[in-house]
Amino acid sequence: MLTSPLRFIGWVGRGQWRTLLGGVAFGITWMVAQALIPATIARAIDDGIIGGDRGSLWLWSGALLGLATLTALAGAGRHQLAVTNWLRAAFRSVQLIGWHGANTGEALPRDTPTGDVVAAVASDSMRLGGLYDVTARFAGAIVSYVVVAAILLDASRPLGLVVLIGVPVLVSLLSFIVRPLQKRQTQQREEAGRLIGLGADTVAGLRVLRGIGGESTFLNRYAAQSQQVRVVGFRVAGVQAALDAAQVLLPGVFVVIVTWLGARFAIDGRITPGQLVAFYGYSAFLVMPLRTATEFVDRFTRAYIGARKIIRVLSVEPDHPTDASSDGGVGVSSRPEPPADAVLADERSGLAVEPGRFVAVVSARPEESAALADRLGRFGADVDGVTLGGIPVLDLPLGVVRRRILVSETDPRLFTGTLRDELDPWGTHSDAQILEAISVASGEDMLDVLDDGLDSEVEERGRSFSGGQRQRLALTRALLADAGILVLVEPTSAVDAHTEARIAERLAAHRAGRTTVVMTASPLVLDRADRVVLLAHGRVVAEGTHHELMHGPKAEHAAYRAVVVRGEDHQQEQPAGIR
Repeated sequence: MLTSPLRFIGWVGRGQWRTLLGGVAFGITWMVAQALIPATIARAIDDGIIGGDRGSLWLWSGALLGLATLTALAGAGRHQLAVTNWLRAAFRSVQLIGWHGANTGEALPRDTPTGDVVAAVASDSMRLGGLYDVTARFAGAIVSYVVVAAILLDASRPLGLVVLIGVPVLVSLLSFIVRPLQKRQTQQREEAGRLIGLGADTVAGLRVLRGIGGESTFLNRYAAQSQQVRVVGFRVAGVQAALDAAQVLLPGVFVVIVTWLGARFAIDGRITPGQLVAFYGYSAFLVMPLRTATEFVDRFTRAYIGARKIIRVLSVEPDHPTDASSDGGVGVSSRPEPPADAVLADERSGLAVEPGRFVAVVSARPEESAALADRLGRFGADVDGVTLGGIPVLDLPLGVVRRRILVSETDPRLFTGTLRDELDPWGTHSDAQILEAISVASGEDMLDVLDDGLDSEVEERGRSFSGGQRQRLALTRALLADAGILVLVEPTSAVDAHTEARIAERLAAHRAGRTTVVMTASPLVLDRADRVVLLAHGRVVAEGTHHELMHGPKAEHAAYRAVVVRGEDHQQEQPAGIR
């Protein structure tokens, strides 16, 4: 499927072959019915009007009415299935990218620019779907061309050959414009992807940029890239305009030539007046198959480029081979699933988390404990040595790992929608359960200021909430997942001491009997933990209760006190405005 754009296009088409076949049937019926109209008019003129046969006139008039009705009905069916095929192909591509993104985890953003992924979803998938939109009309264009060829050659071989040969010549002439258009569209797509990636990176780091005064620098970079996209867009527009103009000019000239030759043949008596009208009608009708053919070439070009970009995203290999299993990333393993009371252990650090315990991990380097959290949840490429119930997490299906172990995000991300959907995207919890989780996260004050409570709309990226509020909402969402093993990374770093104390007390009570691992240096949280471990250079160097580590005589106890006291001083000095 991913070996070439053509194979990918074919794979998508096979996935919706029924609607594609139905669209082709309607497309052929729709266009052939139109192709027969000039011949019907010719017979009505020759037999009914010139021949003076009133019965023939009524017969062919009725046939004309029937063809018009058939054209209308088939056109409606064709259009409906064309839109269906377009949207299904686009949505199928978007789903595939989404599934692949979930399977590859951090490998995708690490190897592929964010702009390329966004463009593949928002733009390339629609370009790919556009090909299946025009497929039905293209099939109808081919069949109607054959039907018209038989009619014209039967009426006048010389004039029929002029019409039938002229159409392919016009299509070949247009190919000289399509080729440079394809190259410029590819360049435009690449420049637009860079612009999207630059914008995404700038927005993600906006607070940091403001802090260091770098907004103007990145604004200038974005403006420069925007100008580059504009310049490339102008180049594409010029060639596209030439193609659009050629689609009007060349068929127009062709119709003039055919009309002139047909008039000469009619004067010489080589064709009847009705056949002259038919030839003129077919000259005008063949413009539609011609434009459909050029549109198909253009859509195919766009789809080919889009498929190539989608394949580039889908070709990113996951960090772990089992992520790419045939069942959509759930994974296949012959090992039994670990029991509910399994021990979560990391051989590299020496950490072993007993089931049902509240464990806190302290480190002088927060990035060290955050990396350990990622390892425990099987995020990233470096997770060797992590076991659940003695089974390496790499040997477990990814779906099992995600269901059993939940690692909260260090950077809370909120999406648009209602607060209820934000906190409970599964829709499996009652309002009472959601409110209980909010209470554990000490978030009652947030609901007090929201007019519609849980039905209140969350703005993009949750920008209407402060950093501390976003952090508490993320904690609420993690609690509602009700994971057997919950790993939290600095869940109270953005709140004040009073709120932190409430969260620590409520969290310990709420998670009683279930395994919880918290990466933190907060003494308020550490005091509630059943067990505290100290990391140094990636290894566990001390463990015990918070009280034991704070008052122990050893050097590692002194190191623990230094980390905890520093964290306590930082918490006290933190301005209330950023909590």
